[in-house]
Formats: sequence, structure tokens, C-alpha cells
Amino acid sequence: MTIQNDRTSPAGPMRSTELDRSEALRLLGSVALGRIVFTRHALPQVRAVPHVLDGGDIVIRTHEGAALTRYTGLPGDPGVVVAYEADAIDTGTHAGWSVVVTGYASLITDPRRLARYRAMIRPWQGRTMDDAVRIRPDLVTGVLLTAADT
Repeated sequence: MTIQNDRTSPAGPMRSTELDRSEALRLLGSVALGRIVFTRHALPQVRAVPHVLDGGDIVIRTHEGAALTRYTGLPGDPGVVVAYEADAIDTGTHAGWSVVVTGYASLITDPRRLARYRAMIRPWQGRTMDDAVRIRPDLVTGVLLTAADT
């Protein structure tokens, strides 16, 4: 699928303002889709996934056999280091925001929590998504992009 941008001239100068942790997580929680970045066979992998923000942690659903599920480990293990990115940027004006979280991802095994996340996060892939992964943010960065003249 090719995405066309009908804009014939670039957007004007933009101002980039750093977001504090609280505002960055609030914005991340305001959208339902992000991208998780993890390592598989020593190479970076990126997957677009739906998420929820729960108590400051990012939770995504996954399936048994998924690369991320295999690498996250069990509760009690520190998990695996991942990055998670979400944004809302207008393609015409280039205004919006972008948030990147780095932290440890671990598999959720508690049956009640799993049931709760299954009800909260609707997978958009046509496969059974019985597992969930929690990302505990250690490093949170974000930027707000606005027109330079505002």
C-alpha cells in the first residue's frame, strides 16, 4: 500500500518542545496504537500493536509463539529491554507529538490480569492473542511539535 501526500510544499519551520514524563505518558495513553521495538537474533524488530496505559505501564497483547513472547521471560525475571513509540503527527502541517519509552517487558501470567487485558485491548490481527506483555517505563522522552510562529 502506498500512502500519498498531496502537499506540494514542505511545512513551515517547526518548534520542538520536550515533554515531561507525566505529559508524555498522558499523550501515549491517548492513542490506541504504537510500535514496539525489540531485538531478535541480534537485530531490531518493530511491530505495530494496540496498547493500553495501565498504572503508568504499557500493556500489549500478543500470542504464544510470537517473537516478543518468547523473549520476555517470566515474572520475577527482569524481562527484556524494549522501546515503545507512539505519536500523533499531522502529515500536512507536521504538528503533533511523539513519545518514546524504553524499559523492561515481561510476560503477564496472572489469569485475572490476562482476562482484564483481553477485555481492554482488542487485537486487530486475525489470530488468537492470549498473552499480554507489560512494559515498565524506565526512560520516557517526548516532543511536542508546533509551528515556530506560535
